[in-house]
Amino acid sequence: MTTADAWSIKPATAILVLADGSVIEGQGLGATGDAVGEVCFNTAITGYQEILTDPSYAGQIITFTFPHIGNVGTNDEDIETVDMDAHRAALGCILNASVTDPSNYRSGANLGDWMKSRNLIGISGVDTRALTAYIREKGMPHAVIAHSPDGKFDIEALKVKAAAWSGLEGLDLAKDVTASEQHGWTETPWQWNEGYSNSDGKEFNVVALDFGIKRNILRLLKDAGCNVTVLPASASADDVMALKPDGLFLSNGPGDPAATGEYAAKTIKTIVDAGVPTFGICLGHQMLALALGAKTKKMHQGHHGANHPVHDHTTGKVEITSMNHGFAVDTDTLPAGVEETHVSLFDGSNCGLRLQDKPVFSVQYHPEASPGPRDSHYLFQRFVDNMRETRAK
Repeated sequence: MTTADAWSIKPATAILVLADGSVIEGQGLGATGDAVGEVCFNTAITGYQEILTDPSYAGQIITFTFPHIGNVGTNDEDIETVDMDAHRAALGCILNASVTDPSNYRSGANLGDWMKSRNLIGISGVDTRALTAYIREKGMPHAVIAHSPDGKFDIEALKVKAAAWSGLEGLDLAKDVTASEQHGWTETPWQWNEGYSNSDGKEFNVVALDFGIKRNILRLLKDAGCNVTVLPASASADDVMALKPDGLFLSNGPGDPAATGEYAAKTIKTIVDAGVPTFGICLGHQMLALALGAKTKKMHQGHHGANHPVHDHTTGKVEITSMNHGFAVDTDTLPAGVEETHVSLFDGSNCGLRLQDKPVFSVQYHPEASPGPRDSHYLFQRFVDNMRETRAK
């Protein structure tokens, strides 16, 4: 990435300005205005609506490597934020091909119109292969994405804004996407031509700490027979234990785990020490690691996609997983008594752990997603089995 001309498509109604001064031109879609964040790339070829509404992407601008995004439109069922009307997830997206009219019986709106309604900024006509190669070489850049139908931009001011942004390290974003208050959950997984249903699911009482939880995680917990109560990320150990939980769930979420861990790690450790079965996903995995005494670190390009192979040491199997994280648990810092259970077959990074003497485990990837398609659903059953065995004792 050297000059603006190398990336230009004229006339431009949207631009991406990187912190190094590079300018990428394209066609705008969705909301107008500008937003500053970290640019990552996602290799999934389906699920763009779920990706754009995943709270774990707060503070990020997503480059989709698959060129045809928007071809199945959008609908009201494929949203992952718990608050359907609020948008506390990705800032925007970068596409190769222009968005065409949707062709799918479930479609309720064109992607561009839907993005506009949720204040998401998009740019198409970008050489996403070249941008992905740039990210792989130099890491995830800070950038400003801007959309103006008249094609007028203050590029110098946008360069300053991109260069001045401090980035995700040290940033606690869980507080921005978490639930504002305690609430329950009754919705169960989607069924073909039936949509979602509701269930009491009262076999186990599960408290979920919400760091940016996805709807389908809650659905699968409910489907496994759990009565789920969601608490804000800042909830105390007393808040959790007052609900007499059979199990504690630690959700996914955005930002730097070390920053969120400043207040959440102590809570988690207290509950784990009390012997409560615990299951964490994504940021929840990192939060558990911090609570147990390990450390986390920023990744060069992160893991974002639906084709990530992970080896499960506990079963000997390889799972094809969905991932979305820019930080990882530092394997070298895992303390005695904490066992690494899963590793990425792409780069060997940590993807799972468990306590050897307690019913406590977590994974870095998203088992509620379906890239395998259901390779990882067994983890919800493992959580239920742990609660059942603990109750029997």
